[in-house]
Amino acid sequence: MDSCLSRKAGVCQERTYATRAWLPLNLSCERLRDADSSRKIMDIRSTETEDWMLLKQVRLAALLDTPTAFGVSYQTAAAYTDEQWKVRASSTGTVFWLALDKGRPVGMIGAAVNSAHRFNLIGMWVDPAARGSGVATQLVEVVKARATAEGFDRVFLDVSPDNARASNFYLKQGFIFMDEWEPLESHPYITVQTMLWIGS
Repeated sequence: MDSCLSRKAGVCQERTYATRAWLPLNLSCERLRDADSSRKIMDIRSTETEDWMLLKQVRLAALLDTPTAFGVSYQTAAAYTDEQWKVRASSTGTVFWLALDKGRPVGMIGAAVNSAHRFNLIGMWVDPAARGSGVATQLVEVVKARATAEGFDRVFLDVSPDNARASNFYLKQGFIFMDEWEPLESHPYITVQTMLWIGS
């Protein structure tokens, strides 16, 4: 389903489910094309209730692939009921996006505003077969754009400094490390550090 509900001058008028407000996003309906034509073109769109099975599929794949990179464990997520997955896919509160390659989910990312009124990037993952295709950058750009559209000029995330691949990727995306640390909820013996992106 096309997430664009109306268009004006080529700009997507998309419903922001967290606020139930209409916001123009100059993102060509959040379908981003990598500048390098040799890279794959991915369809990136926010999830709706009917996407719950796709969200479940990619989320569980992520938790199996890198179980210590997320705040929820595979065992916990696998026990969610269908109704719980539908709520997550409805993009009420927390918003999720899927990267689709010919309809097959190959990546995901989420965004949520926490109790401290911070706009957080969460749940970022790309299928190993799609890494290096530019999809990770496209996913992050979607979250940055959503933050800006919501009136936030900063995006926060947590990452383990020992996860060099992820840390280096976020540094390349303009994030910087902050002197903030906390235990990873799913694996409390792992300490994650906060990173920050400041918009222009």
